[in-house]
Amino acid sequence: MDIPILDDVVIILGLAVVVLLLFQRLKLPTILGFLITGVIAGPHGLSLIDDIHNIEILAEIGVILLLFVIGIEFSLRRLSLIKRTILLGGATQVFGSILLAAGAMLLLNYNLGQSIFIGFLISLSSTAIVLKLLQDRGELNSPHGKIVLGILIFQDIIVIPMMLLTPLLTGEAENIGLQLLYMLLKGLLVIAVVLVSARYVVPKMLYLVAQTKSKELFILSIVAICFMVAWFTSSLGLSLALGAFMAGLIISESEYSHQATSSILPFREIFTSFFFVSIGMLLDVNFLLSNLPLVLLLTVATFLVNTVVATIAARILQYPLRTAILAGIALFQVGEFAFILSKTGLKHGLLSPETYQYFLSVSIMTMALTPFTFQFSQRIASFISLKLLGSNEPIPFDQGQTTTPDELPELEDHIVIIGYGINGRNVAKAARYARIPYTIIEMNAITVKHESQRGEPILFGDAVHTMILSHVNVHKARVVVIAISDPEATKRIISAVRQVSEKVHIIVRTRFINEMQENYMLGANEVIPEEFETSIEIFTRVLSKYLMPRDEIEQFTNQIRSDNYEMLRSLQHTPATNLSTELPDVEVASLRVYTYDETIIDIPLMEAKLRERFNIMIVGIKRHDKTLLNIDGKTTLQHGDVVYVVGHPDDVYRFNLNLKEE
Repeated sequence: MDIPILDDVVIILGLAVVVLLLFQRLKLPTILGFLITGVIAGPHGLSLIDDIHNIEILAEIGVILLLFVIGIEFSLRRLSLIKRTILLGGATQVFGSILLAAGAMLLLNYNLGQSIFIGFLISLSSTAIVLKLLQDRGELNSPHGKIVLGILIFQDIIVIPMMLLTPLLTGEAENIGLQLLYMLLKGLLVIAVVLVSARYVVPKMLYLVAQTKSKELFILSIVAICFMVAWFTSSLGLSLALGAFMAGLIISESEYSHQATSSILPFREIFTSFFFVSIGMLLDVNFLLSNLPLVLLLTVATFLVNTVVATIAARILQYPLRTAILAGIALFQVGEFAFILSKTGLKHGLLSPETYQYFLSVSIMTMALTPFTFQFSQRIASFISLKLLGSNEPIPFDQGQTTTPDELPELEDHIVIIGYGINGRNVAKAARYARIPYTIIEMNAITVKHESQRGEPILFGDAVHTMILSHVNVHKARVVVIAISDPEATKRIISAVRQVSEKVHIIVRTRFINEMQENYMLGANEVIPEEFETSIEIFTRVLSKYLMPRDEIEQFTNQIRSDNYEMLRSLQHTPATNLSTELPDVEVASLRVYTYDETIIDIPLMEAKLRERFNIMIVGIKRHDKTLLNIDGKTTLQHGDVVYVVGHPDDVYRFNLNLKEE
């Protein structure tokens, strides 16, 4: 029995494995590998696939699952923390890019509808590629990482209204107002269904499913919800993608959202790979090569438009210029949702086949360049902000709302805390408790505003600039604590501090062990990696439970730190000779006194002779809310006490039997 689609699937998966293995060695993103796979297998490549329509069906399923997972991850409660970045930053970036791109298209004699639609496409960056690269580089929680995340979330949401507006941009509707009203009513109906389902129907249904403890039934229910809602929106004349997103929203606020995401992710990865492969198949390589100069020019123009607009958006959010440029560079490419939207535009005649090929060529070029721009983004941002624009400003916008450098007291022998996250806050609390003077440098303008109103000595600025460091008297400080989440910025800050002062003691917090050596080489005195410090804290508590003396535990942990955590990094190591847990068979136990035996309770311990009778030693007694530690021969046990005893496990067990109620 011949199944044509099976042949195509085998070819694509086999070719994808080979291409992705090569791309992994070159450290290039997997999505780019899928695109190249499509180019090779497609009709403009080696023509390995006969019927692209079959692959497009699988790709459509991938789009549905992609938007479904995004809907699940879109938690209003969780994302409210960065709502300002999402709404203000995202809106500025998207509408700014649309305005510039549409204006350029109008100058090239495109009509208004086509120009706006091309602006739609240019304004959408690649969520999949950018977040993967930020995660791999450990920059997802950095200031520019948070900006990028917020803007990408806005883009993922705004693509739905873009899909709804696309048919209206053709100008073929006789009554646009009526069409908009009709679309609004459809949208309200979908929202009503989502709210009712999310509040009343789906939680109860998933609760019944979860009670069965059947993994298969749970996955089937999740997939059914996804495709049922997608079918519902499609039957109303709306897109399948919109329905999938709404289905995700239905589940997102329930307690089953995390399990739903983990269950659906393997399916999503498989089918979205077909989506990117199908996009690669559409690219005409001959068209790209014959029009390469113009494609390159359009690619550069896209890079400049998106980078400049995203940089402006980050500046409006009151971030320093260098951080804003980093965010702008990260968002320059045209992303996967633009591909989804482009098919809608092609269907409604907003893109001609030639324009569509230009769009595909530019999109794939920008996605291919993204990993390389990430590698040099720090250098580019520093060069532009310092060399070209000479930006050293501590506060870019609204200076009256935050603490200025002149308002900080003149300090000496103080601590400079760079970064006011969890670690920075804890250092500040400890310094306050110990009455050690300190000052803080932070790049989040909202945080600076709130903390300065509370009286914290906090300054808005980027610590990579020596001028900022001079304002907080780093040259007179005793200690600098660098507690930020951006590894590249950390290195630059260490270098900047060393330019101002050679004597100040620099303590650096890092996430990973492989960042330690370079930080030491740049001038850090102490580097504390979170991943190993957590391990040390856990093992310290384990050793305490083995009743190891505290001085030996401290000596052991100090030995680990002094060797730069070599023991934890090495696969083979020699056990510490001075560390021993070879204790006699001793058990420390807390036992409740239930007995009314007059030979045990209400008589002095010297008369009860518990040590002689049971071979145990009482070291403490908890009575009501008080703990008695001064145990002597006159102490008595009472019914209901909790008694802390030390002894051989067998003796402790025998004593516990005698404490049971008779």
